[in-house]
Amino acid sequence: MRELTATMTGFARTLRAAGVAADHERTQNLLRALAHLDVTAREDVYWAGRLTLCAGPDDLPRYDRCFAAYFGGLRARDGRTAARPVTRYSAATDRGEGGDGPEEALAATASTLDVLRHRDVARLSDAERAEVHRLLALLRGRRRQRRSRRYAPSHRGRLDQRRTIREALSRGEVARLRYRAHTVKPRRVVMLVDVSGSMRPYAETLLRFAHALARNEPRATEVYSVGTRLTPITAELSHRDPDTAMRLVSAAIPDWSGGTRLGEELKEFLSVRHARGAIVVVASDGWERGDPALLGTQMSRLARQAYRVIWVNPHKGQADYQPLTGGMRASLPYIDDLVAGHSLAAFEELGERLAHARRVG
Repeated sequence: MRELTATMTGFARTLRAAGVAADHERTQNLLRALAHLDVTAREDVYWAGRLTLCAGPDDLPRYDRCFAAYFGGLRARDGRTAARPVTRYSAATDRGEGGDGPEEALAATASTLDVLRHRDVARLSDAERAEVHRLLALLRGRRRQRRSRRYAPSHRGRLDQRRTIREALSRGEVARLRYRAHTVKPRRVVMLVDVSGSMRPYAETLLRFAHALARNEPRATEVYSVGTRLTPITAELSHRDPDTAMRLVSAAIPDWSGGTRLGEELKEFLSVRHARGAIVVVASDGWERGDPALLGTQMSRLARQAYRVIWVNPHKGQADYQPLTGGMRASLPYIDDLVAGHSLAAFEELGERLAHARRVG
């Protein structure tokens, strides 16, 4: 029972990262349902999760994709048929191993995937990295909402004098007071991805995370590659297919695996664009070839404009990591969050930070 609880809790976590409302209460309902079902029957597990973890029709496609990814490729044909197996990669099958039955295979595949979530992408095989990239494509890329200047009719808020008077004139009396309130929209996210040589093991995975953000909120996302030059790649990342988007990005970036002059590129960005009110995500290991003092100056400018500055350093995931590079030391005073960016779990955590980011001070 403990192994089943761990497996289904991990599955609910994957669903939440994809935008499904699989909260604690729904997860408990799933576990109570499975206590009355045959957990060795894949169809029972599929339908128990679908009926307890999904909040509405919009959740169903995401649920099917996550179920297929998490349990090694099981999905339903439609609302009337059972789940059917399809060929998917798992570390166990790659080694030629297999369980003795459905329960063992289900637990082994889910357990393998949970381990894979925490592994450093630089140390993955090509097949494992492809699996992580496929799971990244499921991320919903939510972000914190902000109040806009526009108003919309509301049940509470400011008195809407114009609508109230217009309705009173048409009816001959004031029958009801009308109100209005500010609308909300996603907070803008600006992501700067270091594609220099030292970031080569992580650059593609970071760009795929950026693709998930741009795909879900295209009007509130800007993405640039940084290396020896600043390159806007938002348009290339707008393609819905991740592999196609990566091919377009690869063709657009002229300075793959070069050096890093982040200070100069931040200065260029702040000269032609701005970060006012935006959450800025800088993804870099901080190996600055330029003047660290210039980087510190530009980070200070950036911090004054941005709603929040998040620095993603893949090496932060190492237990003995210390921010000792010149670029990191110059930037640290102006960073709100220094987070890891080395694994699928780290990217899920980054997504949660973007969804709940609050301004400091």
